Amino acid sequence: MIGIKATLVDGTYHHADSSASAFEIASRACFKEAAPKLGVQLLEPIMRVEVLAPEVYVRAIVSDLKSRFAKFESQESRGTAVVVTALVPLANMFKLEDTLRSRSQGQARLTVSYCGYVPVPDDDDDPPAAAMALARR
Repeated sequence: MIGIKATLVDGTYHHADSSASAFEIASRACFKEAAPKLGVQLLEPIMRVEVLAPEVYVRAIVSDLKSRFAKFESQESRGTAVVVTALVPLANMFKLEDTLRSRSQGQARLTVSYCGYVPVPDDDDDPPAAAMALARR
C-alpha cells in the first residue's frame, strides 16, 4: 500500500486472551472497516508488450491479446514483419509467450516491460479502460 499510515492509539494486553494472532486479526478487521472510508483502491501491474511477427500471423496474435484485455497502442510494419504494441494486465500474461509462438509457428518474438499500476476495474467496468487511463499519463 502506498500513502497509508496507521497508528495504534490505545490497546491492552491480557495474558489469557492476547496473542500475536489476536492482534493481527483485530488489525485486519480495522483495516477492512477503514479502507472504504479512505478511498483505498486495489492496483494491478500493467505490462507493455511488443510482439514482432510475420504479417500472416498478426490477426491470430491480436485476437489472443484481445482475449487478455490488452489495450493496443500501435501496429506498424517493419519490412515483412509487423510490430504490435499493447498494454496488458500482468494477471493476464500467463503463458503469453508460449501461446504467441504456437499461433505463429515459432516466428513471433515477444518483448515485455513494466509500465505501471492502474486501479483494478470494477466488475461492471470495461477492463481495458484502466489500461487506457495509464496510456494517457
